[in-house]
Amino acid sequence: MSADHTSVRPWRAIARRPSRKIRVGAVEVGGDAPISVQSMTNTLTADAKATIEQVRQLEEAGADIVRVSCPDEASTAAFSEIVRAAKVPLVADIHFHYKRAIEAAKAGAACLRINPGNIGSPARVREVIQAARDYGCSMRIGVNAGSLEPHLLEKYGEPCPDAMVESALDHARILQDHDFHEFKISVKASDLFMTVAAYQQLSEAIDCPLHIGVTEAGGLRTGTVKSSIGMGALLWAGIGDTLRVSLAADPVEEVKVGFEMLKSLGLRHRGVNIIACPSCARQGFNVIATVEKLEQRLAHIPTSLSLSIIGCVVNGPGEALMTDVGFTGGGKGAGMVYVAGRPDHKMDNDKMVDHIVELVEAKAAELEAARLAPSLQPAE
Repeated sequence: MSADHTSVRPWRAIARRPSRKIRVGAVEVGGDAPISVQSMTNTLTADAKATIEQVRQLEEAGADIVRVSCPDEASTAAFSEIVRAAKVPLVADIHFHYKRAIEAAKAGAACLRINPGNIGSPARVREVIQAARDYGCSMRIGVNAGSLEPHLLEKYGEPCPDAMVESALDHARILQDHDFHEFKISVKASDLFMTVAAYQQLSEAIDCPLHIGVTEAGGLRTGTVKSSIGMGALLWAGIGDTLRVSLAADPVEEVKVGFEMLKSLGLRHRGVNIIACPSCARQGFNVIATVEKLEQRLAHIPTSLSLSIIGCVVNGPGEALMTDVGFTGGGKGAGMVYVAGRPDHKMDNDKMVDHIVELVEAKAAELEAARLAPSLQPAE
């Protein structure tokens, strides 16, 4: 039994907002492309070795795109080395200094994150757009509530969704006036209500892909909750083509949270989806400790499959019915192992973690072999 039941459950389907498709290197964004997960390095970019190592960690976590800040010439000088080492497309984060954008484009950036309005004169904007066109870069117009233009703050009195959307559309117009259409937009705020309202307005005003996120969301727990509420509301409404979870934490955690969000909504499937009860006095084994161990030991598996770990027989058999592998607590120090939704054999609690890891790894290998099988067939 597959972990993905969305094809036969239309009430779970999310109708994504139609958008045109662009490319960030080899990754498609918008249209019918999967929603991509991004993160950003927090090393000094001029330290190419440290930045390359962090990019590698993000790649292993599953990041589709990685953003790298390029605040100075030393950063763009190191950027080409970082690009050569990366397996995923890199976005160069640029503010104010138009020359940094041109240097990053030449160094191999797949995308430039800019605000055309703060790049400088029309002539400088033209140079950046031409560099993006010459070197095959897309762009992201990144609007933040905390850095809106003075004339918009004067007009609206304070940061608000209307001001953010006006800023985004003004910037988009600059690119469109130069016949440049390979761009996506973000309108982020640390306030959930402002963020969601701005994206809702923007989604109806333009057809470009939208990069969604709640900026400066906070630490790991607070930021995860805040991002999940705001971005979850948008994704549920079909809004969002690529996302970044902004956490004051290890950037790898941003990728993990991003995929968990998409997995929960049936929008992307990566890794083992562990369904576990919160545990109670009925549990036949220590559910919380077991799940913690399994999360660590199964984190290396990118293949999508489901695993249920339930402490007792109240909900255990029913949950196992819908998962690839399951374990339900029983009595006398043992529980039932389920395979493909059916009870298969009993296993002692003290051996269950190793046994489940073996079963899940074997199932992942089986699914991966089946996925690759068509590509291994000889051409007719």
